[in-house]
Amino acid sequence: MTTKKYSGGRKPKLSKRNNRYVVRLTDDENARFLTLFDESGLQTKAEYILAVLFNRKIKTVKIDKAGQDFYMRLTTFHSQFRAIGVNYNQIVKALKTNFTEKKALAFLYKLEKETIKLVELSQKIVALANEFKQKYGV
Repeated sequence: MTTKKYSGGRKPKLSKRNNRYVVRLTDDENARFLTLFDESGLQTKAEYILAVLFNRKIKTVKIDKAGQDFYMRLTTFHSQFRAIGVNYNQIVKALKTNFTEKKALAFLYKLEKETIKLVELSQKIVALANEFKQKYGV
C-alpha cells in the first residue's frame, strides 16, 4: 500500500457522502419542517434529516422568551437595588459630615420615606417572582 503525501487543502473524509435524495415540500410542509428543525437544536438541516430518518434521539428545547425576558429584567432590578444600597451608605456619610445634626435628621427623614417606598416596590417584585415561579415552575 502506497501512502500519498499530504499536500494541504481539505483533509479527505473516510466515508464520503455521494448519494443524494431530493424532496420537494409545499410552503406549509416547509414551514412545519423549519419549525421542527429549530426545535431540535441541531446545527444543520442535514443532521436533522438524518436523525429523523434513522430514528436517532433528537433533543427538543423550547425557550420561553417571556420568561427569559422576565428573568433578565429581574436580574437588572437586583443589580439596581445593590447600587442603591451603596448610594444609600454614601448619602448617610455625606449627611453626617456636611450638615448640622438638625439638617441631617431632616434629610434622613425624607430618605427614610423614600426607602419605605423602595421596600414596598421590592416586596411587589418578590411577589411577582414567586407568582411567576408557581405559574411556570421555573
